Amino acid sequence: MDKSNAKKGFFNKFLDFVEVGGNKLPHPVTLFFIFAIAIIIISGITDKMGVSVTYTGLNKATNSFEDITVKTKSLLNGDGLRYIFNSMVKNFTSFAPLGTVLVALIGVGVCEGTGLMSAFLRKIVLATPKSAISAMVVFAGVMSNVASDAGYVVLTPLGAVIFLTFGRHPLAGLAAAFAGVSGGFSANLLVGTVDPLLAGISTEAARLIDPTYQVTATANWYFMAVSTFLITFLGAFVVDKIVEPRLGEYKGEYKGDMHPLTDLEIKGLKHAGISIVIFLGIMLFLTVPENAILRTNGTLNAWTSQGLVPTMMMAFLIPGVIYGKVTKSIKNDKDVANMIGKSLGTMGGYLALAFAASQFIAYFSYTHLGTVLAVKGADFLKSIGFTGFPLIIAFIIITGFINLFMGSASAKWAIMAPIFVPMLMQLNYSPEFTQVAYRIGDSTTNIISPLMSYFAVTVAFAQKYDKNTGLGTLISTMIPFSIMFMLGWTVLLFIWYFLGLPIGPEAYIHL
Repeated sequence: MDKSNAKKGFFNKFLDFVEVGGNKLPHPVTLFFIFAIAIIIISGITDKMGVSVTYTGLNKATNSFEDITVKTKSLLNGDGLRYIFNSMVKNFTSFAPLGTVLVALIGVGVCEGTGLMSAFLRKIVLATPKSAISAMVVFAGVMSNVASDAGYVVLTPLGAVIFLTFGRHPLAGLAAAFAGVSGGFSANLLVGTVDPLLAGISTEAARLIDPTYQVTATANWYFMAVSTFLITFLGAFVVDKIVEPRLGEYKGEYKGDMHPLTDLEIKGLKHAGISIVIFLGIMLFLTVPENAILRTNGTLNAWTSQGLVPTMMMAFLIPGVIYGKVTKSIKNDKDVANMIGKSLGTMGGYLALAFAASQFIAYFSYTHLGTVLAVKGADFLKSIGFTGFPLIIAFIIITGFINLFMGSASAKWAIMAPIFVPMLMQLNYSPEFTQVAYRIGDSTTNIISPLMSYFAVTVAFAQKYDKNTGLGTLISTMIPFSIMFMLGWTVLLFIWYFLGLPIGPEAYIHL
């Protein structure tokens, strides 16, 4: 970071403190191993103390809510030690971001190796006003969450490249994309994969009070569509006014490529564009019709959760190969294989980080410590006695806090919904409104939580441009987004609340 400005406000001094303190910690790989050891020790202590919680939760076997008692599990007894040894390989190979990142990089590597990425970005730069680039990257990040996790592995590193091409700090671009993808996770102009997931849990929770109640997948659509523009504006403001000035001038080895496009590059772009249009047409044929091949039992749930990343890989690989053949940067299949190998070869540091992070997250899940924290946090919120909108604000803050320790939006909501949906229904608040408040708290602290699966991935992406980047750097960079998003989103919710606007089709604030 640029420390040349001696006169800094309190907030910048606080961010410097977070960064310096965080970066004085051991290397992120070592840190995640230390966290894992800490979880092992804490689990042994809490198991001896008999720490447990009872809550009304969703039984997936019966698809109904019932009382569930969860006791912390020790990693220091026989079962725990066997789990540590026997699950280590599986924890690593099943770590969600691992395969996602490596598969996506196959296509991205060819795009970069042939020069397609550079040519495409230069074309964007020449056509986009410099003043709009921050908003464009944040907006693209927000919209990408309709495609599940694809934005994390494609758009976050792409944001850095876009800013670098504009002669701006690449870490500011990375932060802008990460803020949109993760901090704006629930906002979108379209209904995404998370909407039906949360709506199903909300429906079951609401039926504890009203057995006929139904929360639809579009229940939060109006509010989240407007939120897309709010998050875009706030994200661009934070990038331009806080993050990039604090980062200072980029003095790293990577430079933006701004030379004009040659006739051969323009021809390559045209052929690559035609190939991607044909590919998208094929994908529409395979997904849109009711009897489409990629539909399972009439739905695209399996494709969006498992097949979307390979689709994204092909969407980069195919035009990359076509562009390479036209521009002569690909002469034979060996060139393609070498480009893929070179791209994957840059991920050695990430693989080490993913191994350590995967063990820590797996241990945290195994010990049930996240569930205990979530239930204890919910109990605390019930006990403070707030009513009206202050209760909603407290709910958002507690959700954001719990999210630091339990990243899965659906897992948290499965625990919190049966507590808060019925409670707030009795105060005349609709389940749809409660779900909106939950989504605000759940989204805004994603970007500062090391427990979030893709946080370690983002650290690895940032280290490409600054090898000294650590957890402290990323957290201090993302804190302004987290604070601004939570404040701005809460104000928007208050305005919605004050005006009594519908939050989705046939979905209102009050019952």
